[in-house]
Amino acid sequence: MKQNLFKTLPVALAALLIGGSVQAQDQAGTNSNQLTTWSFGVNAGVLTPTSPLGGKNDFSNNKSSLGYGLYIKKQFTPYFSLRLDGVRGKLKADNTEKWKSGGTNTGAVNAFETDLSYSGSLNAVVNMFNIDMFNKTSALQLYASAGAGLAGYKVKTSASNTGALTNYAGDKTISELIIPVGIGAKVKLSEKINLDLGWTVNFVDGDNLDGFYRGQNDKYSYAYGGLEFALGKGKQLAWHNPVALTYDEALQAKQTANALKGDLDAQKAENARLRSEMNDLLKDTDGDGVADKLDKCPGTPSGTVVDGSGCPLKVPAPVIQEKVIITEADRKVVDEAIRNLEFDLGKATIRSKSYTTLNRVAALLVEKNFSLKLAGHTDNTGSMALNLRLSKERAESIKAYLVSQGANASRIEATGYGPNQPIATNKTAAGRQKNRRVEFTLY
Repeated sequence: MKQNLFKTLPVALAALLIGGSVQAQDQAGTNSNQLTTWSFGVNAGVLTPTSPLGGKNDFSNNKSSLGYGLYIKKQFTPYFSLRLDGVRGKLKADNTEKWKSGGTNTGAVNAFETDLSYSGSLNAVVNMFNIDMFNKTSALQLYASAGAGLAGYKVKTSASNTGALTNYAGDKTISELIIPVGIGAKVKLSEKINLDLGWTVNFVDGDNLDGFYRGQNDKYSYAYGGLEFALGKGKQLAWHNPVALTYDEALQAKQTANALKGDLDAQKAENARLRSEMNDLLKDTDGDGVADKLDKCPGTPSGTVVDGSGCPLKVPAPVIQEKVIITEADRKVVDEAIRNLEFDLGKATIRSKSYTTLNRVAALLVEKNFSLKLAGHTDNTGSMALNLRLSKERAESIKAYLVSQGANASRIEATGYGPNQPIATNKTAAGRQKNRRVEFTLY
């Protein structure tokens, strides 16, 4: 049986290692914070050959003896782990005291001493709860455990309470199946060290533990205290509190939402300011096609033909039907103006570097009396309404500038198409850059 134990324990260790590897891979994929899951513990305490959990005691005076043990543990979740325990020590009892029931032990054995040579068991440990729900880590845990294993022991007995003890089964070590059931509490002393207090009742699958056979399985208890040491880097998974982390994540999400709302409100305010500036720039009170800021003759009657500065023409321009001839040189002037045209970001304000080439276009319109169509376009970033308005405002801004340089406002048409007529894909930055344009068409 003892040989079977040494065959069984490596299998249990392998199960712990395989399970730990799978759990570590799972945590690596789902949690960016490293948590340590392996630990070992050492303990010492009191062994007694009795238990309050059912059954009758075989002796009236059950003595307490020193026991000691160690274990290695793998934590799979904050609430469940597997622990491989080993315990050694002695168990003693005699009949020197009176039985509480008033009876006596009439058997041939009145005293015994059992040397617990080895005891190994694989136990499932469940953390019943962690104290302090809304902290990420707790300071106190209560747990319960249950498992199965083997115990090997040698028994000495005596027919009298104070007589010499003799070997119960010669020099043979008796091996029996044990079922340990326990409860305990842990106190976190530091990130790597826990105080471990526990009590385990071991049910033996046999009636040889005390050398007294009466047809009822024996049992023994182990009450202990010790230290548990976490292995590896990171915090202990056993103290990890998913409820608290979920609460923190909810708070963080709320803070992020509030920040985004603040950004949105600020953007809305900026858009309102830009609209106000644009409306002020394009305002034409007398409706003559020349913005108030550029109109040198405000208040002209409706229907009055005006020049580029908004003043009435002294002599109506004759209507001459003539063939319009646009040369390559004319197109080159327009193309150069398109290439150099720049606006402030998100606005209809023309940058000063564009003035030189726009002046050439204005001079061309005055010299050859060409008509010009301005078509503003945008990419699909932002809302449709905003893009339509921005494209229209940019075309109108160019018209206003050309008129300010002497061009005939009635021969310039400004239209905004927003994102409706792309010339490239809007899925790339380069494509969106091409789509943000103002087209000049001479006719």
